[in-house]
Amino acid sequence: MLRRTEGIVLRTIPFGEADLIVSFLTPDSGLLKTFAKSPLKTKSRFGSSLEPLTHSRIAFWGKEDASLPRLTQSDIIHPFQSIRDTLSCFLKVSEIIELTIQFIPEREANKKAYSLLLHTLHDIENDCNESLEIIHYKIKFLELIGYAPMLDACGRCGKVGIDSQRDGYCFYVSWGCILCEACAKWMDSPVRISQGVVKLYSDLLTWDIAKIKRIRPSDMLLSELSDIMDMHIKHMITKTLNSRAFIRSLTGFRF
Repeated sequence: MLRRTEGIVLRTIPFGEADLIVSFLTPDSGLLKTFAKSPLKTKSRFGSSLEPLTHSRIAFWGKEDASLPRLTQSDIIHPFQSIRDTLSCFLKVSEIIELTIQFIPEREANKKAYSLLLHTLHDIENDCNESLEIIHYKIKFLELIGYAPMLDACGRCGKVGIDSQRDGYCFYVSWGCILCEACAKWMDSPVRISQGVVKLYSDLLTWDIAKIKRIRPSDMLLSELSDIMDMHIKHMITKTLNSRAFIRSLTGFRF
């Protein structure tokens, strides 16, 4: 059966001397892994359309339940070449690509996640110096798949409007949420977070990409929120994202 859709190349893995296993994020098949025959032997647009991040119209052949259908066509819609050509930009995007691969199930449609990634890539291509889009993607993506941290109320009793002066905003990584003073008894040591971070998180959770361009949070707030998201993700997947660890290893590298 021949099927057609569009997709964003998330990853390619060499298979033999000239073949590739290509992973796409698609709107109607979720994470789709395909087998591409001999793209490394040709200088045609077929091979260039399989570069990471490329947005293409694709066709693939195989039975309905085939684990690795054959990719028969890939026509470039937008290459996102400028992201790949800028190391700092590509490293930033690598984080959200790896996160997407970790959590999106194979062959399970998720049009919202696909749309979020596509719009984020276009936004980053227009302004790669803005770090807010990466944090926004992490928050919105985790919300879409049901794993966003809870910072607007106590994760146990549901108490809202926690008084930060009295109870404090205490994020418990193992719970993925903040807890009020009563519910936090006998818990492990929390991570203290500021009221500004809670407000910024709430805004990013509810606003779309176009709207977040209106705000200019401080570097301190962005760093604090980024650390919270990284701790939350690390707890869920029991490791630091490889791309994140690599970025942190580049001491002295400026983004």
